Amino acid sequence: MSSEAPPMDTTRRFVRLSGERPNGFIEFEFAIGEPEIFVEMILGREAFAEFCAANRVEMLPPRDPDAPQGDWDWRLADATHTRFK
Repeated sequence: MSSEAPPMDTTRRFVRLSGERPNGFIEFEFAIGEPEIFVEMILGREAFAEFCAANRVEMLPPRDPDAPQGDWDWRLADATHTRFK
């Protein structure tokens, strides 16, 4: 029996919404293959819709704001939320 993890499927694309700014920009996380490894992005509404369609993304549920966070769970959005509120 092999203990190797299955290969990462780079055809799968994931998006998790993280916020929307008053000026209409959508904040989101984008991942390829593994939802846990992502980049933070921001696009206007129309560009976001085009991006999601072009990448045929799977939408992920929002993060639980009450879930405990580790030392490495900091995000750039955490810093910008205080600036853009």
